[in-house]
Amino acid sequence: MKTATLEKKTYIAKAKHPTELIRKIQKGLRFSELETLQNSIDLPFEQLAAKLCISRSTLQRRKIAGRLSSDESDKVIRFSRLLRHATKVFGDVERAREWLKHPQLGLGGAVPLDYAGTETGAREVENLLGRIEYSVYT
Repeated sequence: MKTATLEKKTYIAKAKHPTELIRKIQKGLRFSELETLQNSIDLPFEQLAAKLCISRSTLQRRKIAGRLSSDESDKVIRFSRLLRHATKVFGDVERAREWLKHPQLGLGGAVPLDYAGTETGAREVENLLGRIEYSVYT
C-alpha cells in the first residue's frame, strides 16, 4: 500500500495542459511540493537540495516563504518527471529510486539524479529510460 501512496505523490504539480504547468513553475511551487518530492525519491533533504543546487540557507528561506523560485520549481518538476518515468519503466517506485541513485553504464557511469541537474542531462536520462523500456539498451 505504501508504494501506491508514493506513486500518487510522485505526480506533484501535474498540470492538465503545458501552459498551466508553465504558470505554476513561473509562480513558484509551494515548498510542500519539494517535501513531497523528497519523500517520493527517498533522499535526505540535504542531498536532494544539493542535487537541485539549493544551499542550506536558501532552503531555510524558501521554507519560511513557503515558495520556491521558478528555477528551483523547474528542477523539482524535472526530478518528479524522471521518477515517474523510471517508475513506469521498472514497474515500481522502489526499483525506480534505486536506479536513479546508482551509476549507470548508459550514462558513462554517472548517477542519473546527478546527471539531471541540467535539462540536457535530464533528457539523456529520459533517453536511456526509453531505450530500456523498448529493449534497445546499448
